[in-house]
Amino acid sequence: MEARTRERTRIALLTGNEAIARGAYEAGVAVATGYPGTPSTEIVEYLATLPDVYVEWSSNEKVALDVAMGASMGGVRALCTMKHVGLNVAADTFMVASYTGVRGGLVVVSADDPGMHSSQNEQDNRLYAKFAGVPLLEPADSQEAKTFTELAFSLSEEFDTPVLLRTTTRISHTRGVVELGDRRAPPPRPFQRDPAKYVMLPAYARQRRPRVLERLPRLAEVAARPEFLRVEMRDPSVGVVTAGVCYSLVREVVPEASVLKLGMSYPLPLDAIRRFAGQVRRLFVVEELEPFLEEMLRAAGFSVEGKAYFPQQGELTPERVREGFARAGVLPEPGDPGSPNLPTAPRPPVLCPGCPHTAPFLALQRLGAVVCGDIGCYTLAALEPLRAMDSCLAMGSSIGMATGLALAGTAPGPVVAVIGDSTFLHAGLPALVDAVYKRAHVTVVILDNGTTAMTGGQPHPATGSGVRGEPAPRVDLAAVCRAMGVEFVRVVDPYDLGATFVALEEAIRYPGVSVVITNRPCVEAPVKVRDEPFRVVLERCTACQLCMDLGCPAIVWTDETYEGRPKVAIRLDACTGCTLCAQVCPADAIVRVGSG
Repeated sequence: MEARTRERTRIALLTGNEAIARGAYEAGVAVATGYPGTPSTEIVEYLATLPDVYVEWSSNEKVALDVAMGASMGGVRALCTMKHVGLNVAADTFMVASYTGVRGGLVVVSADDPGMHSSQNEQDNRLYAKFAGVPLLEPADSQEAKTFTELAFSLSEEFDTPVLLRTTTRISHTRGVVELGDRRAPPPRPFQRDPAKYVMLPAYARQRRPRVLERLPRLAEVAARPEFLRVEMRDPSVGVVTAGVCYSLVREVVPEASVLKLGMSYPLPLDAIRRFAGQVRRLFVVEELEPFLEEMLRAAGFSVEGKAYFPQQGELTPERVREGFARAGVLPEPGDPGSPNLPTAPRPPVLCPGCPHTAPFLALQRLGAVVCGDIGCYTLAALEPLRAMDSCLAMGSSIGMATGLALAGTAPGPVVAVIGDSTFLHAGLPALVDAVYKRAHVTVVILDNGTTAMTGGQPHPATGSGVRGEPAPRVDLAAVCRAMGVEFVRVVDPYDLGATFVALEEAIRYPGVSVVITNRPCVEAPVKVRDEPFRVVLERCTACQLCMDLGCPAIVWTDETYEGRPKVAIRLDACTGCTLCAQVCPADAIVRVGSG
């Protein structure tokens, strides 16, 4: 009885990300890599709190998968995590890893973001599994996230293949009860030289391709096993094939419907689905984003209904699923809900108070620059009041786009690329080399705040620390730029507004590639930076509103006016003491708290 009681208490309330990390740990993962990106970030962060696992934030997703693949080739279990767009970066390795196969189990986690909560596109990475010919697992809750991760390592080794574990934002960040177990690390499989397996010359690759095709029918049989397939027969008038978070939505909205829940969404267990379809009168597919399952079932001869009723864009919610079944005639049309609640006032996204990126964007706006931006929190500079960014596509795109724009010769002002320190190391280096090679007349601004700020302050190769806070070699960004052939390199304190303006003016005039590196730590991560705050002496304030051009959320309007214009005040609880507002105030009305 005591042992059973103790076993029952070994549970925890975990997010899907934490559950994946726990599942990898209990499965004996030896190497875990990744690049931070919402909604996947917490997997590596959780693993970094556990012993006996090598954990790293890699410089980008391809490097992360290369490291994990090397560890797998060395005979140990490896996990590689990234958000959906990260798999685009790692796709070169991912596609070929399907051919080579593995030695130690290799699990690749792709966290998709339906609804684009924190992403630049909406992308369904289930297609990557079919494209590469690898098994795809989709957990529906935190417990399955842990269980499927453990099973994924076994599948990987049994079928000599990487396994793609696909989650979505809701699975990644929703908490659920998870049963915990003990770590069961299998003994490493010693490295063996095998060029025909790992050296993908055309002659060897042609031999490996049939193995990819041959394993898919066998994997389809595995997909029908009880650990991956759940059939819930209820009302035979409506049957639903679904997977992942959509299973919970279906169960909530049409609880009486019969459901076939897939745990392995590729390859499909067609025989099991055919038996299920034969027991229901109408067969629906409920899935987010692309008609991935629907199209495969149609191709296999099934008469299914799906995207005619359920949207192909955005995150599915109970309301959207209910509306879809109502349009299909399964549920009654929703009645008048009555007076809806008044919507809350939207809060526009802005840079944080004291953000060191504010000054360079203010300067670029005043200098009339055409700014090619990049992925990072500084993308918010495209919005009011800074309005200082003209493009933002993907990690590392800023420098290459600026080069192309400069070569086009049509920009109405100086061409500038703006990129963060982590993003520069992720994907900006090759583009800078190319700009130098092209002799492009562009200025590159590297916003060095010493961290990967947008995803919570993770380290990178220029921070001087590792994922667990241990000391690490620190890349010198200025030295790297000079080594690439950039002759004009300036490092400036962005809290010195005048020096920032001068550095950017000189860089823009330089006839070639110039680099300006702004160097101040992020005020929020990993350690909050706070100095003595500032206040407004209202008697001196002339309501010129120049401080409002900074877009600092600590500066607010007051009811007092000057010549009909509202004066401003500073929220002391939000002010970081960065001094920028005091530097732009022509009336000397902004002073440190405690001064006259």
